Amino acid sequence: MSPCCVGRFPIARLFVISGPSGAGKGTLIRGVLEARPGLAAVATSATTRPMRSGEAEGREYFFLSPDEFERRVDAGDFEEHVEFAGNRYGTLKSEVDHLLAAGQSVILELEVDGSLLIKQRRPDACLIFIDCPPEELRRRLIARQTELAGEIEDRLRIADEQSRDKDAFDHIVVNDHVDRAVLELLETMERELGA
Repeated sequence: MSPCCVGRFPIARLFVISGPSGAGKGTLIRGVLEARPGLAAVATSATTRPMRSGEAEGREYFFLSPDEFERRVDAGDFEEHVEFAGNRYGTLKSEVDHLLAAGQSVILELEVDGSLLIKQRRPDACLIFIDCPPEELRRRLIARQTELAGEIEDRLRIADEQSRDKDAFDHIVVNDHVDRAVLELLETMERELGA
């Protein structure tokens, strides 16, 4: 894949943002895109889960039947794919290629394993690990009130396991304070884009 020219940035890049559940990946991505609209586009994933009220095809997700999803897996159409809560989710290569070919940098928010798979397939991708101090991660998971006590301990154990792979990433941003971490992530991405 050759670099593309885009706006004032000399290249378009694929950014893969990863880290443990509760580290604030989505919050930091939103913060960066609010601070610099047009810096990058978040790629739309595909899923087999049913469309919910208020969602639109191609905006929240590309909604595929389980058979169509499997056919596309077999055809090699996905950068990565996972099963979660009985549904399948994945990033279509065509979605990433379309945005990059248009000169638009792309953000993928993925789990650690999916991120490392992307790096194997696209060595020019920039992987950024969002880390969080364990005590802050515990506080955030409790504050979300979406997990039971046992689930919080499971997520903290998984976070510890995922953190062992952070040295395989190109950059590590510690989300100990949201505003500071947004600025660090933005500066990291701008440096990678040659700004």
